Amino acid sequence: MTASVGATRHNGEVLDSAPYRTADLYRPGVLADLSPARPAPVPVVPAVPGQTGHLARVVARSSDRVSWLRARSRGITATDVAKLSSPRSIRAAAYDKLHGTGFSGNVFTQHGRSREPEIAAWVAATHGIEPSDLLFHAERDRRHLATPDGLVARSGGKLELAEIKTTNKPFRSIPRPYLRQIWWQQYVLGAERTLFVWEQHDGFVPLRDEPECRWVDRDDAEIAKLVALAADLIELLRQATSAGAPATVSVTEAGAASGPAASTTPTGMRVSATA
Repeated sequence: MTASVGATRHNGEVLDSAPYRTADLYRPGVLADLSPARPAPVPVVPAVPGQTGHLARVVARSSDRVSWLRARSRGITATDVAKLSSPRSIRAAAYDKLHGTGFSGNVFTQHGRSREPEIAAWVAATHGIEPSDLLFHAERDRRHLATPDGLVARSGGKLELAEIKTTNKPFRSIPRPYLRQIWWQQYVLGAERTLFVWEQHDGFVPLRDEPECRWVDRDDAEIAKLVALAADLIELLRQATSAGAPATVSVTEAGAASGPAASTTPTGMRVSATA
């Protein structure tokens, strides 16, 4: 399975289908405060006592895959938000969140995972952004999660991130799902900008000696839209798993079938699914 952005094929997204990814994770008392999502959330207790700033909000490391997947399944990640663009996409994302997709990777994800350390080393050497495998929660809502590919705190404490992709076609512009991932990560971390880095390949052989890159500035207007969409997703999950309700979400719209076959395929996929 590969995803498409226009005519571009990209490495697929690694999703978790472990048995703990069930509706029980969304029942009240398991996910932090699944009350109606519209009221402004209150500040959360730091996840790492004794730390300050973004380091106080570390939830897990992707190197501890089981803990990382478990933590991601209990919140809304950049990978989830990348799919959100319409009411139908919210229902599809909720279905995937509750039931999984069954997709565990392909040759494109394998290539992306193998290339990411090399690309990340180039980013560190040329831009001073170090690789990161940390999963963070947002300052004001522990349900909002992100794992940027790279992170650095500049002078004055300003954060800059890196997001790494591989592709077998050139990018004319940054695909919208990738931008949603980037903006969500900036929101969760409180970052000012992100270096979007991509490496084009032909038959899994890089075409250039160095990756290409472009800075993406923080966009608070777009972030506000994503936070609202995430609130809608959380509310749908809450309704689907409320006491006595079956843990199911229909993605039916205008006569479309419901269930896995109707779940929309994300148009933007991560190199290593660490969003």
